[in-house]
Amino acid sequence: MKDQIMIASTARQASKDTSVRSIKKVAGRGLFAALLTAATLLQGGMASAQNALSIGTGGTGGVYYPLGGGIAAALSKHIPGMAATAEVTGGSVDNLKLVGSGKPYLAMTMADAAKDAIEGADKFKATGKVDAKTLLVLYPNRMHVVTVEGTNINKFSDLKGKRVSTGSPGSATEVMAFRLIEAAGLDKDRDMKRERLGVAESVNAIKDRKIDAFFWVGGLPTGAVTDLANSPGMRIKMIDHDDLVAAMNKKYGNLYYADVISKSVYQGMAGDNKMASVANLLVAPGKMSNEQAYAIVKTILERRDDLIAVHKEAANIKLEGQKSSASPVAYHPGARKYLEEKGVKLD
Repeated sequence: MKDQIMIASTARQASKDTSVRSIKKVAGRGLFAALLTAATLLQGGMASAQNALSIGTGGTGGVYYPLGGGIAAALSKHIPGMAATAEVTGGSVDNLKLVGSGKPYLAMTMADAAKDAIEGADKFKATGKVDAKTLLVLYPNRMHVVTVEGTNINKFSDLKGKRVSTGSPGSATEVMAFRLIEAAGLDKDRDMKRERLGVAESVNAIKDRKIDAFFWVGGLPTGAVTDLANSPGMRIKMIDHDDLVAAMNKKYGNLYYADVISKSVYQGMAGDNKMASVANLLVAPGKMSNEQAYAIVKTILERRDDLIAVHKEAANIKLEGQKSSASPVAYHPGARKYLEEKGVKLD
């Protein structure tokens, strides 16, 4: 792709500097044929560039990145002319800002961050509203409040006075962590020594005893958390917080729901973890063409088995999971067309 663009750029400059007639005169048939070939590559390269697409995911230790890579591979393989790639990012907030940049991006995002984006609220006050539309409801994101034996943290209120990572800047983990802390009656700045680390960095920090606990919202299992649970000398503890859901929903809308992470998910869990979940979405710029949105949704749903092979959370991307009530962001007309053809009633 890069080679094509370089060749295309050369041909484009040549066409600006010299007419086809003068090329024939000066260079003869050989050079003219070479430039004609380059011009053909230019045409193909421009088509590819016009159908290039980046997917904003998250850090390498979570689920967004591998699943986003699987989605990118499926779109590139099965949609003619499309070249899709997955990008490592800070997470949902950063991804939504990329969608709002006007560049060809899809965003994997939590529903709460997406709601803030379209309303221009919270972390989007400075940048303004984002014109985004839902392509698909993906899978549930489970909030992990993680510590290990020896920190004297047994319940949520025990986080007071501790060294806690609330997620990387630009992540929806940070958004949801702040809301949970607020719902518990704690102050995120005064009641704890707060770090802003991604999940992989948080795991390393807790192994090194540089932090006592961390927040992470993601799919199951999250690779970095699995790594922590399997580490010699570490016994993982997951802190219950499902009792905080009602207070969050009262203030921020009906976005969260009580859920459970089974003790079988991560080695060493003493029991099931009662926690809060929120839906994950795949969103696109509102200006995306209906045809492209239709093709993306069709490919993801019809190639779901390929995605499950990448990460098992893809099994939760289902037709029956597509409903207007599941997303605070309206469906893209192209997505709606495909879903309604498959019998999904969105209203």
